[in-house]
Amino acid sequence: MDQSREPYHHAVVRRAIAIIDREGPRLTLAGLADRLGLSESHLQRVFTAWAGVSPKRVAQALTLARARSLLAERRAVLEVADRVGLSGGGRLHDLFLTWEAMSPGRWAAGGAGLEIRTGTFGSPFGPVVAAGTGQGLCGLAFAAETGEARARADLTARWPNARLLESPEALRPWVEAAFRRERRDVPVHAFGTPFHLKVWEALLAIPSGRVTTYGALAAAAGEPRAVRAVASAVGRNPVAWLIPCHRVLRATGALGGYRWGLPAKRMMLAWEDVADPEPPEERTGTC
Repeated sequence: MDQSREPYHHAVVRRAIAIIDREGPRLTLAGLADRLGLSESHLQRVFTAWAGVSPKRVAQALTLARARSLLAERRAVLEVADRVGLSGGGRLHDLFLTWEAMSPGRWAAGGAGLEIRTGTFGSPFGPVVAAGTGQGLCGLAFAAETGEARARADLTARWPNARLLESPEALRPWVEAAFRRERRDVPVHAFGTPFHLKVWEALLAIPSGRVTTYGALAAAAGEPRAVRAVASAVGRNPVAWLIPCHRVLRATGALGGYRWGLPAKRMMLAWEDVADPEPPEERTGTC
């Protein structure tokens, strides 16, 4: 992008966000571009470069924020959909499923009605607290450094009103499969925004036995200018080990932080290093 025009582009994006906020989800990209005197393709390119997401994603986020606030006031779903500019309760439902992996009613109730099974198991990296729904594991937290109480609190804080059942036997097959040397596919039910999911997908693309940096991961996720946001998404990973955030290092090669303690991160990398048959000189590059 021409550096001399950056102040102009920044002003355009600010105006665009103000219009999106005022007009709501019924505003089309064509309508927004017409208001700003730009072509649709130019607006999409400039907006995404500056904001890190598309105008549509910003509109969804703003609409979702309003819907959250109204639902917290115990308003009916149809009323909320009408007030935020959606065509009906079905559109609101779809929006919540896209961004929150749950229905608006369940979000408003803090996960009430959602059943999450939990259990504590042994692993190559010390005690691990697992959580899962009927669709797969929704949490893995390592307790050797942090303690089991903190590990459990971290996994369950998002769903304060969910029904938590201590049921290790229901989770055992998934947990045992997760720590086999030749891991089978383990179903994962990860909750996050589209941005989080995009970063986590990039993490899954890092081969076992290799590492990357936050900058390289941001580029792989299609967000090269959003390194801090990518690092935050890495930290929000709820299923440690299976979504391998331990494979991300600082640009200097230092281990950096790790939610479950650096000893656990070192052990994970060493465990994968031993299992990887490639020569060391082929493993040191970023992905």
